[in-house]
Amino acid sequence: MKILVVGDWHSELHEEAVYQAFSELNHNVLKFAWHSYFKPASWLERASSAFLKAQNKYLVGPRVWRLNAELVAYAVDQKPEIVFIYRGTHIFPSTLRKLRLAVPGVKLLGYNNDDPFSPNYTGWLWRHFIAGIQLYDLVFAYRARNIKDFNGAGARQVAMLRSWFLPRRNFPVVLTNEELEKYECDVVFIGHYEEDGRLDYLEEIVRQGWSLRIFGHGYGWDDVLARSSLLSSLGPVHTVWGDEYNKAICGAKVALCFFSRLNRDTYTRRCFEIPASGTLLMSEYSDDLASLFVEDKEAVFFKDITDMRGKLSWVLNDEAARASIALRGLNRVQQDGHDVTSRMRYVLDITEQLPEYQE
Repeated sequence: MKILVVGDWHSELHEEAVYQAFSELNHNVLKFAWHSYFKPASWLERASSAFLKAQNKYLVGPRVWRLNAELVAYAVDQKPEIVFIYRGTHIFPSTLRKLRLAVPGVKLLGYNNDDPFSPNYTGWLWRHFIAGIQLYDLVFAYRARNIKDFNGAGARQVAMLRSWFLPRRNFPVVLTNEELEKYECDVVFIGHYEEDGRLDYLEEIVRQGWSLRIFGHGYGWDDVLARSSLLSSLGPVHTVWGDEYNKAICGAKVALCFFSRLNRDTYTRRCFEIPASGTLLMSEYSDDLASLFVEDKEAVFFKDITDMRGKLSWVLNDEAARASIALRGLNRVQQDGHDVTSRMRYVLDITEQLPEYQE
């Protein structure tokens, strides 16, 4: 089957992971990335880079029009059977209509790992995506709450598609002595900063005398940590990618997970990546996450700072319990098919059952 994957393509965790998974399933996979449309390629474009950035941000202008036109032209040339559009912020509804007319019988699939209906986002970011929802054959929701939102926006078919871990990137690894100096700790948190109380949790960890490491975007963390008497020594914060990300998880006895309030999340991608790396997952509680892991057997959940402190004291002082929970969590994400290839197999199974598109 010929599948065209469309997206920004700024990260190997998203569009590239989908592309590779479809390839592993022995399909003919094509790529259309729009990230490069907004990168200056000449001195003239570098001089006007602010204009390129503005087009990319506000989703209007000659580059946005060009990428939509070239997407249609590429599809006409290649004639894919499926077009999988990842987080289609830049794709006009008119482009979806043109794709359907230009490639008869094509199945248009949309997926968005963000919450386009969250009141915490500016409305203009999602205007093209939301306007085109009813033109997809199938829209995949990252979180359960968005199923109702997509149906309310006129979606023809909606299905749940959770995020995933990448087996080639998320797996248990024994660190060298040099790597242990960089990553060994009692607790690690990898992620962005939000003003949602997570700073209080991290301060409590240090207050109790446990070693903590934080990785993420320094522009969000550094000023915040500098103002904390307990956490100032942990800055400057830097990001970890690829193998280093996996090593940062494997170097910790416990890896923390907080939910993004911006996206109104009830689970995150790290809920799968952390167990897949063989480290104990300790996350704030949600009914959704508790449906995926057996509490205190495959993962550990907390509901407030006091609860987190007690649970951390338990697992950090009981090596056997910690190892058992980590191993069962690893087995759970593997057995339940939370890897990206299993996810894309599920996508294709559902797509095969879609009815013919009717205006």
